[in-house]
Amino acid sequence: MLLIETIRICNRHFENIERHNERLNKTRKELFSNTEKIDLKNIIKIPVDLPRNTHKCRVLYDDKIRKTEFIPYQKKIINHIKLVTDNNIEYQYKYADRSKLQSLMTHSNADEIMIIKNGFITDASYANLCFFDGEKWLTPSTPLLPGTMRAKLLSQGKIQEADIRPADLRFFKKIKLINAMLGFKNSKEIEIGRLIP
Repeated sequence: MLLIETIRICNRHFENIERHNERLNKTRKELFSNTEKIDLKNIIKIPVDLPRNTHKCRVLYDDKIRKTEFIPYQKKIINHIKLVTDNNIEYQYKYADRSKLQSLMTHSNADEIMIIKNGFITDASYANLCFFDGEKWLTPSTPLLPGTMRAKLLSQGKIQEADIRPADLRFFKKIKLINAMLGFKNSKEIEIGRLIP
């Protein structure tokens, strides 16, 4: 079973690479009992001809790095988000196989989904979620996959964790989706009214 790390490269520099190293090594230890640390900066070579605009570095691995590729980044356009419930979904590791998440997306007929599990809001299909209540930004304390950008923003105090249920959505004004490619500043604010029950 292959796993994946997606790293943002801007101006030919890795962003937030320490947190990607941390997650990759933690995953390799937990799933494959491999305690040999990998430093992605020493393994991944940015091609000399890679343009300076934003790229996605996709790292496929199991106990070892199996493949790296560089893909020009294209931001997903989201106008509407649909709430979907799946109490059995598991995605605590960043598996390359995203078929379950893709199935939820396909059946939603929406630009993006907000996944509810056991009565709590978790994540979107490809990002962690942040909610603005008029004063502060909160992120669900029950994510399917705690992301690297989420960890960075929590450590900086820009967002705070909270238990968030669907009934709590009426207390919020805006939503942001965040992931390794979508930082806090460049993530579009989505009005809460664009949620589809």
